[in-house]
Amino acid sequence: MKRKYLFLIVFLLFNSNVILSQNTYDIVFPNTDSERNQKCQKCFQLFNQKPKEVKFSVKREGTNLYFYVNDKNWFNQLFKNGGDGIAVDVVDKSRYNCELEPLEKTQIKGQLLKPVYASKLRSLLIPKGENNYRVHVGRVSEALAKKELEYNILFLSNKNLCQYYTIYDLESYPWDLLDMGMYLDSLTYDSKKIKANAKEGYILRNKTLKFKIPFEKNKSEYSQEDIKPIYDSLRLTDFNIKSINIKAYSSVEGSLERNIELQEQRANSIVAALQSFQKPKIKTKVSSSENWVEFLNDIKGTKHENLIDLPKYQIKEKLVGELSKGIEPILQHHRKAVLELELEKKDKYKTMSANDLLSKFNLAISAKQLNDANVIQNSIFKKLKNKEISPDFLQKMQIPKQAKFATILNKNSAFKYMLNVRQALIVYNELQALEKLVPKNGEVKYNIVAIKIKMWRFKWLEINETKLKNQINALKNHGIHSSLIFRMMVNFHIIKAENLMRKRDYANKDKSVTYINNNYKNFPLSDYDYLSLAQFFSYYANVDMAVDLLKNKAKSIEIDEDLLFYYLNLTLINKDLTQDSDYRSIMLNAINMNKKRFCKLFNAVEDGGVTFQLLEDEYLKETYCENCNN
Repeated sequence: MKRKYLFLIVFLLFNSNVILSQNTYDIVFPNTDSERNQKCQKCFQLFNQKPKEVKFSVKREGTNLYFYVNDKNWFNQLFKNGGDGIAVDVVDKSRYNCELEPLEKTQIKGQLLKPVYASKLRSLLIPKGENNYRVHVGRVSEALAKKELEYNILFLSNKNLCQYYTIYDLESYPWDLLDMGMYLDSLTYDSKKIKANAKEGYILRNKTLKFKIPFEKNKSEYSQEDIKPIYDSLRLTDFNIKSINIKAYSSVEGSLERNIELQEQRANSIVAALQSFQKPKIKTKVSSSENWVEFLNDIKGTKHENLIDLPKYQIKEKLVGELSKGIEPILQHHRKAVLELELEKKDKYKTMSANDLLSKFNLAISAKQLNDANVIQNSIFKKLKNKEISPDFLQKMQIPKQAKFATILNKNSAFKYMLNVRQALIVYNELQALEKLVPKNGEVKYNIVAIKIKMWRFKWLEINETKLKNQINALKNHGIHSSLIFRMMVNFHIIKAENLMRKRDYANKDKSVTYINNNYKNFPLSDYDYLSLAQFFSYYANVDMAVDLLKNKAKSIEIDEDLLFYYLNLTLINKDLTQDSDYRSIMLNAINMNKKRFCKLFNAVEDGGVTFQLLEDEYLKETYCENCNN
């Protein structure tokens, strides 16, 4: 699901009266808070009453700057009188060079452009895209336009500076309903990964196993006892390893180069051991990093806690000699590999042709050999998934419309939907007919409701909200676990919130958002679910909910990279969080995962960053300069 994600806005309070020596035109800078409160009463009131869904920003096209807003009525109220206006402060990133002394706090950070007042703003405001408007508010010089720039907004009331805004941008991902899965042999979920260009459609999720393997200091060999659970798990199943994702971690002492070398050796030794267990080639993805997260967490409350605030290079300098020996009981737990194995069920009919499989399946159905038919059906599904045969092949499978074949019929219909969600209405009708044969079958009922919710989402089906809610809740009477029902109800309110948002019914939309926030804890979430929900909360201007959702995940060394960086996007502007010692370990985790991506957060908004003005925060600037200043 693609969305245009609007800029978020953060209001920066200013207490200093220092103004750079430049032309401030006819703008009045109130000297005290009481003076500002008196002169800006109307402006403050409009901002306080502004629905959180109202968004605005400044964007550059060539050398021209435009103010964008998505609510024309609020815009017209804000710029009602002659002295109400906008001025743009053009800020150059060179102001934050690491070599410079700490910045003097100023109200104006860059080059102030001439204000534009109400009559011009209102008369020149034009529609620009769906539910969006823009007006020209200034121009930057050709020389300045070649630099890394950002554009802060001064809101003026009767020519008094009342509000000063810095724009920051969040990386956008698609978000959708939480995956409800479909019942085949068991509940089968989509295996969507977090990607900025994620596509619609289902891919059957294979079985996954997770293991941790510890390593001794300066050694790449693992203990046979540590890897034995992996072998035992594989021997007890009829699965092959399809892929391995290995995250290798070293303890933080010693040189980075040696640590990386050890991590790669450790990962390769594990891959070689597992590959010897089977003939099919295993796809492998290996990442490696120093384990700063667990190190900083584990030394809290110990006699080594004083190391937490030191730069990384100083910590490494101290972790030698006696200190290294004394802290070894902590460090020994940080040398490990975390494995995630994706397993693929062995297919006894893998080499059989599609036509032979079809004949064998139809014979098994005729003989009422349902277990054999089920195994053959799964082999056919695998060929469909791998696009070895066309989806039309399903029509050739001769399955009588009888209750005894309900499981086979349900699987065929559900798989048809998973292959192509656009078959939803056809499959929905098939399953409703099947439900009449097996009216107490919970799996069939579950699939019907899951498809119905999806069709409501895409407006393929008119539904009665009360009846659908009752239908979801009634699933508990047919053996469906409460966690699955809660997941469906969260999806119900995601759709309802969208519909209410379109109607600008913000109060009832907020009730649905609150329901979601109160109930997502009632069922397990995949990484894709976490990011999708966080995006949902942020889109509806509930950033605090998104932060609360991700904060515990962000502290884990095993967090998905995109989840971690999205959490940073949400929190880097919150000084209460960035000053906390936990936040440093979160940032170091991000640097270890993807240093280039971390440094990019501090680029200009136009260059894919959150904002380089984050570097106003000396704590963030210190981390940035330590890791990103080439």
